[in-house]
Amino acid sequence: MKTLHTRLLSALTLALLGAGAAHAQPEYDQIARGRYIATLGDCTACHTADPAKPFAGGVKLNTPFGTLVGANITPDAETGIGHWTLDDFQRAMSEGIGHGGKRLYGAMPFTAYTKVTRKDNADLWAYLQSLQPIHQAIETNQLPFPFSVRTSLMGWNWINFTQGEFTPDPTQSDEWNRGAYLVEGLGHCGTCHTPKNLIGGDKNGQFLQGAVVEEWWAPNLTNADHTGLGKWQKADIVNYLKHGVNRFDIASGPMADAVKHSTQYWNDADLQAVATWLKASQGAEASPPPALAADDRRMKIGRDIYAAKCSACHTPNGKGVEPLFPMLADNPLINAPNASSLMRVVLAGSRGVDTDTRPTAPAMPAFAGTLSDDEVADVVTFIRNSWGNAAAPVSGDDVKALRESITP
Repeated sequence: MKTLHTRLLSALTLALLGAGAAHAQPEYDQIARGRYIATLGDCTACHTADPAKPFAGGVKLNTPFGTLVGANITPDAETGIGHWTLDDFQRAMSEGIGHGGKRLYGAMPFTAYTKVTRKDNADLWAYLQSLQPIHQAIETNQLPFPFSVRTSLMGWNWINFTQGEFTPDPTQSDEWNRGAYLVEGLGHCGTCHTPKNLIGGDKNGQFLQGAVVEEWWAPNLTNADHTGLGKWQKADIVNYLKHGVNRFDIASGPMADAVKHSTQYWNDADLQAVATWLKASQGAEASPPPALAADDRRMKIGRDIYAAKCSACHTPNGKGVEPLFPMLADNPLINAPNASSLMRVVLAGSRGVDTDTRPTAPAMPAFAGTLSDDEVADVVTFIRNSWGNAAAPVSGDDVKALRESITP
């Protein structure tokens, strides 16, 4: 009897252990899902200043109102979010209110993350709680008075924030809805690509129609033909997000970081869903201006500078050499109402993003030391009005202001 009892007890113990193992597996899967959600949301961008201290914060976020610093979101109890609960995290993501009722600034894009589902937030929370706790105190709010007063965010939220989880459109496909969820929610594309009002909120009536970010132009992502993605195919969008390059552009500036740390790791279905949604989005677009006449003084000077400085890589007819040097001809990015990015790469040069599939990225030399402000303005104006492009000319004063703002 004792032997039989022992065997039954052992069998029961093994069964319970097996059940426990079966129960533990979804937890592992949840952490894996959460890791992918952190990638979709590009949490690294704002919360990892030192790669040796992942998610321990310290990234400086320069805003028109002063400096904010990305928080430590490791599970360290004293300096991170180790003392938070899942409900605290859900509230931060969906309402912009952190542990203890502390209101969060819009630099933490809760205005987009409010659309994230509770399940995705729970998975992300599980992943963050699995991280190595890192003790690193961060003073997130470095804004001057009166912007440093968080109670002012009550008014900011009233004007700029609409709370609510994403609701699928039943008239659209699952792929379209997935793309909308990623663009509007986890991907928070509007944070950079939507124009801002005087107090830093999104002008939602101009969603994704382009904005200036850190002296770069975050371009129009709607399907507008002249200044948006109208001439891009879905494959162009997928290639850009996955490899950092397509026939129109090579990711640089802030977008290079987004590709390097986030979009190159999105699965193919999600990339395709984003491409589907973006190609279906319609943005208002004014009639393109007439291109400057070829005999305009600025065009003549710009043509000579282009021939001497640019044509070797981008070719005399502006067609470029894919995938090394993007095409300039008939390129909607060139037609942007703001020429900050084009002026900036001429002045300061640029290095394309390196990805797992393209570890060696091409670079463009800087011409700030060899071209005057007026010369940069003329060559940029020439490019913006040649080979099918048509955009407002750039002045030497425009270049001078940008040169001063990006010079250390």
